[in-house]
Amino acid sequence: MTMPLIEAAEVVKFLGSGAGRVEALRGVSLSLAGGELTLLMGPSGSGKTTLLSILGCMLSPTSGTVRVLGQSTAGARPEQLAELRRRHVGFVFQSYHLFPALTAEENIRIALDVCGERPASQREKADAALTAVGLAHKARAFPSELSSGEQQRVAIARAIAGNASAILADEPTAALDSANGRAIMGLLSAIAKDRSRAVLVVTHDPRILQFADRIVRLEDGRILDEERSPRERPFGVIGRR
Repeated sequence: MTMPLIEAAEVVKFLGSGAGRVEALRGVSLSLAGGELTLLMGPSGSGKTTLLSILGCMLSPTSGTVRVLGQSTAGARPEQLAELRRRHVGFVFQSYHLFPALTAEENIRIALDVCGERPASQREKADAALTAVGLAHKARAFPSELSSGEQQRVAIARAIAGNASAILADEPTAALDSANGRAIMGLLSAIAKDRSRAVLVVTHDPRILQFADRIVRLEDGRILDEERSPRERPFGVIGRR
């Protein structure tokens, strides 16, 4: 059996303190395998974003274990978790998080710089990532000159430029119209065809169910059920570089 790229086992997470303390996750186990696009669905407050943050090493579980490419995060210091994120995880957010004063290419290059990429290869990797998402011609455009769909594609390019093993997307279609939402999910679906990569999309958008290999439903901090789709996706592969 292939080792999961990211795996959570019996994860419990409390948020807040005192009378406001909330058990956001209640013994959640979930693994992400290469070559799959997983949708994590559930109502607001179900724990979806908390679980995404723990899988992406942005939060530590109160109890339970998380492994990234077989490496346990137990007892890891903040700088060690940050290193795991830089090396293995790419994030795509609903609000894009692009720097308005930087071009599309520069937004990707600054992320590569944080990962320790040498300046000589930053431009090459940024250009390759923009080409992969169909935006090579927008490399020198600023975010204000891009449509919402194009800004999200730049965010995806930034997430894949560093060869992250897992792409974690938090409501990536929520701010987009249906056409742009389908285009973004097509890109994420294509990335997930690469067996060295896993894609997890947190969503409550039923329009994107068709893109999933697996659907996991979360409610009140617990996984209720999951189902798999046998379909073949008609999208090309965005391979690792």
